[in-house]
Amino acid sequence: MMTRHSIRPSPGLLFLVLAAVSILPAAPLPGAEVFKPLRTATPPAIDGALDDPVWREAPSVSDFKIFIPDFGKDLSERTVGYIAYDAENLYFAFKCYDREPGKIKAAVAARDTIRPDDFVCINLDTFNDQQSLYALYVNPLGIQTDSRFASGQEDFSVDIVWYSAGRLDPDGYSVEIRLPFKSIRYARKERVEMSILFERRISRRAEHGSYPPLDPAQGFFFLTQMMPFELRDIKTYTLLEAIPAFTYSQKYSQDGGALRRDDPLRDFSLTGKYGLTSQLILDGTWNPDFSQVEADAGQVDVNLRYDLYFPEKRPFFLEGSEMFLLAGSSGEDPLQSVVYTRRIIDPRAGFKLSGKLGRKDTLASIFALDESPSFDLGSGSDRKYAGFGILRYKRALTEDSYVGAFLTDREYTDEFNRVAGLDGQVRLTKSSMLGFHGFGSWTKRPETAGTAAGSALGLDYLFDTRSLWINLGFHDISRDFGTDTGYLMRNGLAGLRALIEPRFYPQSKVFRRISCYAFANVLQDLPSDLVETQDGLGLEVLLPGSTRVALRGGYATEIFLGRRFDISYGFAQVTSQVTKEFYILSAFTRGGAIRYTDDPFQGYGSRAKTSIIYQPSEKFRTTFSLTYSDLYRRSTEEKVFDYTILRGLVSYQVNKYLFFRGIAEYNSYRKSLLTDFLASFTYIPGTVVQLGYGSLYNKLRWEDGLYREDDRFLEMQRGLFFKVSYLWRL
Repeated sequence: MMTRHSIRPSPGLLFLVLAAVSILPAAPLPGAEVFKPLRTATPPAIDGALDDPVWREAPSVSDFKIFIPDFGKDLSERTVGYIAYDAENLYFAFKCYDREPGKIKAAVAARDTIRPDDFVCINLDTFNDQQSLYALYVNPLGIQTDSRFASGQEDFSVDIVWYSAGRLDPDGYSVEIRLPFKSIRYARKERVEMSILFERRISRRAEHGSYPPLDPAQGFFFLTQMMPFELRDIKTYTLLEAIPAFTYSQKYSQDGGALRRDDPLRDFSLTGKYGLTSQLILDGTWNPDFSQVEADAGQVDVNLRYDLYFPEKRPFFLEGSEMFLLAGSSGEDPLQSVVYTRRIIDPRAGFKLSGKLGRKDTLASIFALDESPSFDLGSGSDRKYAGFGILRYKRALTEDSYVGAFLTDREYTDEFNRVAGLDGQVRLTKSSMLGFHGFGSWTKRPETAGTAAGSALGLDYLFDTRSLWINLGFHDISRDFGTDTGYLMRNGLAGLRALIEPRFYPQSKVFRRISCYAFANVLQDLPSDLVETQDGLGLEVLLPGSTRVALRGGYATEIFLGRRFDISYGFAQVTSQVTKEFYILSAFTRGGAIRYTDDPFQGYGSRAKTSIIYQPSEKFRTTFSLTYSDLYRRSTEEKVFDYTILRGLVSYQVNKYLFFRGIAEYNSYRKSLLTDFLASFTYIPGTVVQLGYGSLYNKLRWEDGLYREDDRFLEMQRGLFFKVSYLWRL
């Protein structure tokens, strides 16, 4: 039922909730034997050569077992991992033997682009509380990727400062890592306890192995299966960082058949970080430079029911971003998050506080002033900025369980949106987890007479072992629920979903793993009171090497504007590292579709995506992708549209710091061509020099005072930018 009255979230209610959860038990330390790394007075040189005395003295681990494609078997190539430390840094090393070193896949590539390669990974829970971890990936040539994992989700947008080197050897490869304590959050004590899981991937066999080995009965629940280790007498320090940045940009725009030069923009920004403690960080920013150095890859942006999703790339929002992940939601649920920071479009200033208040309690908050795109100097409003306030609290329970709370607020002129509620996850058994969330929202818009109140509820049950995966879910989102700070695809519906996936490991040289699954979703569209369904079967097969084949199909319906439409479909996907140089991904879907307009109709169509990566050398890489979508009216077979995006990327990585990249993207629907060139030097995250140039062309010509369609391209926009920033760290 729709309700409209002046209700606002009570701060007193939030404090009562926090008081209630604060009396719940804290997570106890695991009872496993504690590993003791070597404390060294002579740190190793991070050069990829394991010839330092520290590695002859440091304790090591070597009994790696695979968890992909199966569990419990020996990793096909021997691997040894080491840990050492001093007062200021953690040191890790891997010796990765390989009987076929010529087949090791590695590239001198840009940061965060090594997932197709062979790699090693340090999974590090710096509080040993089983709530979150850092993941530090390094390929055989020392190139990095990093992430944060929490609430069952891995966030690769994170960039932290650490150092690595790798080298290929006649018998495999070696990797060294230095991780400054200033770059991570941990409990400052005389005796610091963390936990770790060493990981190695062998690309050509699609093998992932770990130490300690993962228990087949616990599946991929990493956080509860890590090895604790202790450190002593870490140096006490106060973290203080500043990143001054300068950006210059010059744009040209088409006007009357000619490119006209706009006024140049010169921006200075300052971002700072102060460690209130070793585990609680205050970030601040003024006039932040949130320009992206590379345009988002094109997506089909026609015939959409909800907004496209783009990942966060802006540095200010990345510290502690994993704390805002939402429990009780899967990729199938309409409410993906209540904090999606790309809703803060162009902040003028902001503050963020994130980290631990103690062993049990985690806090994260964001306050920002956004130069709202809806601001109009002629509107008579004296409000130039939209204000954002976000508060997140979590309390650790036993193992990786927790309970948390959110409070979000966006205010602009005479409108607002506020959301408050709880979420959490509870470990039921070593193989199963229950996630939940419940929120209320209160929204005032200029066009409405009062305040609209709504609610959103969600439950997510996950069971994961070697041989069986089960996911059950429930959500109920009222018609008036909304979030201006989150990502909500659709409201006004309630639904149940179920998926069961048995896994088989035949003794076969062809089929390494077979997963077959059945799924069923039932949704009630609340405005129409009609029911939509999605039922089907799927199959995924892992073949020799790293080739995967997935097939899925089902009967499905969707309710739109009070009518039920058929969206039944078939889906096929193949991914394969065909050779060391060639990687391919190809996916195709065909089925029913809806024309999302005020007068919708039943349609059908196809969607396809293909990506090919060709890497002829360690430093040179080309990527080609094709995205295609079309729609036909079922009653008349009339084509409504077809949409093709062709994207090519060429990059040359001079070394681990400097690269040159060119992108060309053609959009057949928009009849546009985008070109983008970038030279970038990144020493560490924050210390960057970049020079970029780009143009946008359309198939137009200027004639008789009008732009008319044409077969040739006309340059409509041009831009040049230069950026320099420097990370200063005390």
